[in-house]
This record gives sequence, C-alpha cells and structure tokens, in this order.
Amino acid sequence: MSLGNPRDFKEICRFAKEEALRLEDQLRTWRRDLHMHPELGLREHRTSALAAAHLQSLGIEVQTGVGGTGVVGLLRAGGGAGGSAGAGEHTVALRADMDALPIQEATGAPYASQAPGVMHACGHDGHVAMLLGAATILAGVREALPGNVKFIFQPAEESPGGARPMIEAGVLANPPVEAIFGAHLWAELPTGTVGIRHGTMMAAVDQFRILIKGEGGHGAAPHQAVDAICVAAQAVLSLQTIASRQIDPLEPVVLTIGTMNGGYRHNVIADRVELTGTVRTLSEKVREEMPVRIERTLRGITEASGAGYELAYERVYPETINAPEPTRLVADVAAEMFGKGRVVETKAPEMGSEDFSFFLKEAPGTFFMVGIANPEKGIIHPHHHPAFDIDENALAIGTAVEVAAVLIQLSLLGHSSGNL
Repeated sequence: MSLGNPRDFKEICRFAKEEALRLEDQLRTWRRDLHMHPELGLREHRTSALAAAHLQSLGIEVQTGVGGTGVVGLLRAGGGAGGSAGAGEHTVALRADMDALPIQEATGAPYASQAPGVMHACGHDGHVAMLLGAATILAGVREALPGNVKFIFQPAEESPGGARPMIEAGVLANPPVEAIFGAHLWAELPTGTVGIRHGTMMAAVDQFRILIKGEGGHGAAPHQAVDAICVAAQAVLSLQTIASRQIDPLEPVVLTIGTMNGGYRHNVIADRVELTGTVRTLSEKVREEMPVRIERTLRGITEASGAGYELAYERVYPETINAPEPTRLVADVAAEMFGKGRVVETKAPEMGSEDFSFFLKEAPGTFFMVGIANPEKGIIHPHHHPAFDIDENALAIGTAVEVAAVLIQLSLLGHSSGNL
C-alpha cells in the first residue's frame, strides 16, 4: 500500500477499516478497563500512565505531564522514537480527552466504575481507547507515513479545561501541527453513523456567580430586613427575559441558573444568596453583550429592593468551529468506509460546548461525532446520565475514521495540488 498519493483514497479507507475491526476486542478491553477506573480532571494519573506506557511500547516518543496530566505521543515519519523530522515533513494531530465526571454510576454493568461518585458518563473512556487504537495502527505503518502524527491525550475537558494549558505548553509546536482531528462518541446518533457539521459545531460557554446581599432578620418581621431569597427569586426569573425578550429570537442563546444557595432556617430571613449559572452563545456579539445585560438586570432588581449584588463572570470556551477541508475529508472517509447514508450532517450547532475549540483556533481541523445509541442493547441514556453507556461497536468506527483521516490529510499536505 502506498500512502504518498491522494489517489490511494479507497485503499487507505479499506486498510483503516480492516485494521480497526481487527482491534475490536482490544478496543473493548481498553475501554472497559478505563471505565472501571475513572478519574476526574487533572487527576487522570492512572489513565495517563496507561496511555504513555502503550505509546512507548509502540516506539512512539512520549511526553508526560503536559498541561497537567496530559500525554503527547509523536510518531515520526519513517522511523521510531528519536528520529528526526526532515525538512518539509508535515504533522497532523489526533486528540482524545481523558477525564470522568463526579457522578455515581447506575448502569449495573459488570465493568461499572469502581470509584465511588465518579464515572465515565460522557464517553471519554472510549475516546482514549480509540486513540490508543489509532496509535497502534499508525505505528504499524510508520515506514510508509508521509508525515508525523501527534497523539494528544488531554486532561480536564469537563472542567476546568485542559486544552489551553496543553497549547500553552507547546503541544501544537515542535513540529508544528498543520491539521487536527477530534472525535466524540455521541448518544444522539445511532451506532454505525458518523456526525459532521461544517462551520460552527458547538456553542461558546461562559459561567457566572452572583451573590445577592440583603439584610438578615426575623421571619416574623420582614419589614425590618431585606430578604435576599426574595430578591434572588426575582433575579432568577428576570434573567430569563434576557434571552426571551432582549435578544433577537433568531440568535441562539441559553442562560441557565444551575444552583441557588442561601438561608439558615425556617424563621430567619436570609442576608445572602449565591447563584451560579452558565451562558451558551453562537454569536461573539451576543456573547459580549451577555455580562452587560446580566449586570443591568441585577442592578435594577437589587436597587429596587434595597439589596446589593456581586457578579463574577468568566469566559470559558469559545465556539467550536470546524474548518471546511478537514470536515469534508471526514465525511468522505466515513462515506467510503460505511456508506453515504451513514454520514449525518447536523442541521444546527449544539448548544453544548467543548474545549477542543481552543485547538481549532490554533490549527485547522474538525470535531466529529461517532454514534453510540442502540435501543436494542438498552443504550438510550444521554451524556452525563448515571446510566450512560456506549455501544462498543462504535469504537472501531471511530478508530477507523481517525486513522484514515490522518493518512489522507498527511498525503494531501504532501501533495498541495492533489484533490480527493
């Protein structure tokens, strides 16, 4: 098999699919092991060690502790660890996130989490397994690689966000990454499908904390106090009108109050209430306006009630925006391997968010979805649900797409005039 010519598209797809299917049992074993031993963001020590050890066993150069608990493997074209990249060689990256969530698992599966209160409820265990599989396959054809491949095992996607620290640590440099691909196992698509979206894929996300400051008092004498709970209740309702009455209805925006904490006992008027929430937007203009609108709403309500407030507003992740060529490449690869009817282009962006967005700001790439839903197996629960699980048949699909996309992208970078 030649990997140096874009005309080998069909051959590369066939190779990637066959090799991924041969690894199915190993992919399942990795995923179940990781599922039984979930770790929260920036605590992924066992997961990182597993990834690093496997990469090293393949003769791939490995860096650990990147941006916290991140691991980076570099497979150099035409050689093993210690080789030097020649002038003109290109580099493409694959990324998987590693962290779990603070959720008590309720699947009852034999491979259920053994860590109380922690589980892989978003498929990151599968992401790591797929990337380990892709590294295994690509290391096996290192002599034929038309460029270098970086394998990025990222910590803390859920919180506080591990992509930016890895970028700041130089993960996309030395050698520079020219294209990057990320996959997400997706509960809203059936097993056997691959989801893509051109352009904006997911929303920007911000978070905020509001402290309502009143005056405490006796529950029998509200006129002698400023009830922070009452003011907070008005604030919660009024903040919802920002989206419903202040923003163009054609501009997607979500404002959610996630927590509300305050009060001491049944007959005490609370002097303080804390609210926390999230904002999701698809427009940078709307994103910039949201903290201003929130503060204006809080100012009006608290002044009318004789209360005060504090607002802490944090911009978290930008929009996830897919580049045209890598997105089209993933669609073509998936259609070739699994059929055009198995490629689903989402009609609208997701209002969820992803810190893969930071990678896409630095290098062209695409974030694609791999379907995992299978009602016949009882796999019907959404992400972040205590009973969330995946159809493990999806692991080989994701691995195959990653492998083929990397090989063809490298081939195209080496043939700038080539077209698929």
